[in-house]
This record gives sequence, structure tokens and C-alpha cells, in this order.
Amino acid sequence: MNPSSQASRTALATALMRSIHSRSAPAPLLDDSWGERLVPDSVRTAFRERALARRDPASSDSPEAALDDAMRANAAYPDVLLRSRYTEDALKDAVARGITQYVLIGAGFDSFVCRTPAWAQGLDIYEVDHPATQQLKRQRLAACGVPPSASVHFIEADLSTESLGAALARSPFDAARPTFFSWLGVTVYLTREANLAALRAIATCAPDGSELVFTYIDEAALRPDAAGNAAFQRLRSDVSSVGEDFLSGFDPATLGALLRDTGFALQEDLDGHQALARYDPAGLNGLRPAGAAHVARVVSFRSA
Repeated sequence: MNPSSQASRTALATALMRSIHSRSAPAPLLDDSWGERLVPDSVRTAFRERALARRDPASSDSPEAALDDAMRANAAYPDVLLRSRYTEDALKDAVARGITQYVLIGAGFDSFVCRTPAWAQGLDIYEVDHPATQQLKRQRLAACGVPPSASVHFIEADLSTESLGAALARSPFDAARPTFFSWLGVTVYLTREANLAALRAIATCAPDGSELVFTYIDEAALRPDAAGNAAFQRLRSDVSSVGEDFLSGFDPATLGALLRDTGFALQEDLDGHQALARYDPAGLNGLRPAGAAHVARVVSFRSA
């Protein structure tokens, strides 16, 4: 089986979004050119053909410009950029506090291992993802000339059938060392029960003081009677069409209490508008995030 036939289409699309933004935005929030190299030509062609089919027939844009425009018009685009910037800022702060392990849960085509900054040189990095996505990712890293590193570990795992702890135990991961976890763009595709189980599992993988940044959707936007905005509802339809349905969200008003039952204390929770106000207050990049999209930072603890 060709792994590209099963690799997450949303993971591939978000990699392209980060790269397009880095290349073309007036004041980029990220410096990440890797997406356009890591995503296979066959996948880019499929995205491009879809963009061309949807564009105004009167448009004179080139096929590449049509793809760029389609990615920028995607309702997820602003939040992909904001969550990535927030996560790497939080990781940098955690490293300054002494954390030396970084686990990317559902790593997708994240390119941190290709552009590791000086402040992260001492990190041990663990990428965990579904075998199909991870196999294609590793093929593409090799094709792009990214050499293996003793500090980077790829863990193929279907977390619907295997716990995160069990997956990490198959690697050199040290469960006694405080760790920074990221879990981006995943919770909306899981049921509420699966999300809570995953949060509990993450909290037990490393000692107190370990940190997690994750994203979620305000559950109000997922209700059948939710008006929402047209772009968000179109995004929901698009991901459903490739078999990646939105399944659940959280209520921001009760998230803190809910998290305490999983072993985490909520430190910060930003919706898309709040994140934009932090990273692009002058609106130089013309981003219009969905207020329903949130990024949260939490710290693990053990109940007395």
C-alpha cells in the first residue's frame, strides 16, 4: 500500500499552510519553509487541482497562485499559524525552565526537527503518529536530505488501540524527566471520552510539572443549531468529505475544572482572536481566525 494514500490529508494541508505563510505573508509569524518540500508532489497536485476547480472561471491566476489563495482562504489557516507560533513560544519557555524532552502527539508533517533552533539543541524529540502518516513523513525527510539524528525519535502508533505510554515505552523516552507535549489539531476529531482518556494518559507519562499545549474547538460551534461563520462550516464540510469528521469540543467556561480531573492545571486558554491580538495586533497579515478555535497550555500535577 502506498502510505500517501492513507496519510492524513489535514496534516499535509497544514504543512503547506505554514510554508505558504512563511514565504508570502507581509510579517510572517513563523519561519517554516519545509511544508512545500515535505508534502509530495502528487499531493500538492491534488490540492492544486481542487483549488483550480473551485476558483472563479474569470481568474487569470497561475495554478500555483490558485493553490496559495485556496490555502489562505481555508478557515483553518489563521489558527494553524497561531497555534504553531504559540506552541513553539511555550516550548522555548519550557526549555528555559529546564525541560529537555519534547513529544509531538499526532506530529503530522510538523517540521521542527528540520529547523531546530539553537535554544532547542539539547532537546530529545519524540514524534508520535499513525503509521501511514509517519511512514510517508520519514520517506519525505529522507528525500529532502534530512539526516537521521540521535536526538529525534519516530514512534509509529495507532493511539486508538495503543496507549501513549505504551508507545513511548518502545523508545528511549525517559518517563522520569519533565516533558513538554504538543497535541495540535487532534481533539476535534475524537469523541469526548477519547479526549479525556488521552489527557489522563498524557498526564501519567511524565512527572509533575510537565507541560502540554493542545487545541480544541468551542463545543458551541459544533451544535446542530450553531450558526457559526460560513467559512468554519465550509471547513467542517471539507474535512468530513475526506473522512476526518469533527466529533467533539470543550466548553471554555468549564475546561479548567474538567482538566483537573485528568491531572492537569489550566495555565492559559486563548481563542483565535486573543491569539491574534498577541501575535499580530496590527493585523499586518490580514488573518481572520475563528473564535471557536482555542489553544490551551496546561501543567501536570498529582492529586494529594
